[in-house]
Amino acid sequence: MRAAFVTSQTYRPFDADLPLLVDAAGTRGVDADVVSWDDPDIDWISYDAVVVRSCWDYVPRRDEFLAWAASVPAIQNPYEILRWNTDKTYLRQLAEHDVPVIETRWDVAPGDDLGDHEEWVVKPTISGGSKDTARWGTADEVWAHSAELVAAGRHSMTQPYIASVDDDGETAMLFFGGEFSHAIRKGALLARGEGVVQDRDSRESITPRESTAAQRELSEHVLATTTSLLGLERPPLYARIDLVAAPDGSPLLIELELTEPSLFLPHSEDGAGRLVDALLRG
Repeated sequence: MRAAFVTSQTYRPFDADLPLLVDAAGTRGVDADVVSWDDPDIDWISYDAVVVRSCWDYVPRRDEFLAWAASVPAIQNPYEILRWNTDKTYLRQLAEHDVPVIETRWDVAPGDDLGDHEEWVVKPTISGGSKDTARWGTADEVWAHSAELVAAGRHSMTQPYIASVDDDGETAMLFFGGEFSHAIRKGALLARGEGVVQDRDSRESITPRESTAAQRELSEHVLATTTSLLGLERPPLYARIDLVAAPDGSPLLIELELTEPSLFLPHSEDGAGRLVDALLRG
């Protein structure tokens, strides 16, 4: 097999997963290249598998990115997944299919009901890396942030800030080929009162975590629901399911990452190998 792990020129140096994937591919007899998605000199047809990884510059170029993805025959995850997953309105569909999703309101305007919460998070529906995202403590701040996004031609989403994140963080559940690989804890990124901050990467805290039976059950339900919704023949090659704890301790889905998530492979024991094995199984 000849495979391409796809990144971007800007973000390739920051992707800690890539060297582990290349090494794991090599030990399994896979000829692997690391290439940029917008490199015009790449012959995409020459690869048996094209695995989207750190294409983190796609947000302001989403149409261009999706057009590229549609043109690559062996792309993983497939184009229909990428198109659906790059707009967070997919959460609405999952909620309609009995997935416990964090309460979300769309394009709220001044005066709209925000629910009875102490704090909220506002972000664009098409975004990555917590950009243009903020944690607010008043309705006026929420309405103003949402209105600013909508005025710029974007769509906004507003969610209650889950207090457990400050102490317990988020749990990211990693699945390869539909099978559970590993879990990690992500520390809180959004600080109270700071407003919109575009670069929070330096404060990211990642550690391994043992998942619970409830987290596994919800994650498997999310994957099965997504596979059915999109009419897929098999689960996505890779999936990161980000969960938080509700006030009663039950897990809630905050985000489903099927496009270009960090997989936190340095925090797993041969997670890279499990991903390459899933790729070889097809």
